[in-house]
Amino acid sequence: MRHSCVTSRKNGSGARSNMANFVEAKTRKEFEDFLAKAGSRLTVVHFHASWAPQCGQMNEVMAELAKEHTHATFVKLEAEAVPEVSEKYDIASVPTFVLFKGGEKVDRLDGAHAPELTKKVQRLAVSGVSEPNRGPVDLNERLKKLINAAPCMLFMKGTAQEPRCGFSRQMVALLNERNIPFSTFDILSDEDVRQGLKTYSNWPTYPQLYANGELLGGLDIAKEMAESGELESACPKVVTLEHRLKETINRSPVMLFMKGNKEAARCGFSRQILAILNGAGADYDTFDILQDEEVRQGLKTYSNWPTYPQLYVKGELIGGLDIVKELQESGELLNVLKGDS
Repeated sequence: MRHSCVTSRKNGSGARSNMANFVEAKTRKEFEDFLAKAGSRLTVVHFHASWAPQCGQMNEVMAELAKEHTHATFVKLEAEAVPEVSEKYDIASVPTFVLFKGGEKVDRLDGAHAPELTKKVQRLAVSGVSEPNRGPVDLNERLKKLINAAPCMLFMKGTAQEPRCGFSRQMVALLNERNIPFSTFDILSDEDVRQGLKTYSNWPTYPQLYANGELLGGLDIAKEMAESGELESACPKVVTLEHRLKETINRSPVMLFMKGNKEAARCGFSRQILAILNGAGADYDTFDILQDEEVRQGLKTYSNWPTYPQLYVKGELIGGLDIVKELQESGELLNVLKGDS
């Protein structure tokens, strides 16, 4: 895997990492060691990139917070240089901050929001609170996102593999028998969601089945819809991943799968390949793999190519950034983009 250059001991904005509690993790092991040494104390991890100026600014904020909260640990980690850690915590952009206690993630902040980061650190460094307090507006937004997390969403007790009540078990069996794809949320794992969704949807019991963001109902209504043949039409049809991938790859003669899009690349490698294609005057479309985890993981297997970006021409994989660079240097890129070779 290619790596972007690692930041020096002094970041781009001049903040030094020479305090005992402000450190840099350059490998997965170093990251895990810092978490282990911190124990139950707060650890703040800044997933950053050397090419992003806002990350340098936020490192200055981290340095100031480290001075103020000497019992907390502040860690810089270059997202593209330690991809296995970034993948694990679903880092889609920089800067992103993940906060840990006892080795477990307790909070997160996406973006260069110094006041918000300061608030989170002040609260978690002093208190034992492991989850942010959520007001009604925050909870409603969260519920809306969960309901729309998949085309067909089931809120149940337990999981599809291990239902923890008879009604949930029956609902899972009903959907599986009809080959309806669905995702689940275990309401036993989150009391805020469990109680809040009853009010949000005006439906007092579980399980609750949603299709395309709309409540269908509970088990009895799902059974009635199944008997009348309405359930299959209300829920999204089964589309195999392979079919989706083929369709997406062939959406345009030149198709680039990347982190971000033409207007805003969200990693250094994607930014470089965009510059090459734009410099060649190529006509191409992009797909943001950060917006679709199924495509992001499935395409690696489908194409037998483990990293991104990936460039396709007329449905055929050309390769990643290194191969595109080689084609550019040899003068073959334009012919390849035209599908001539």
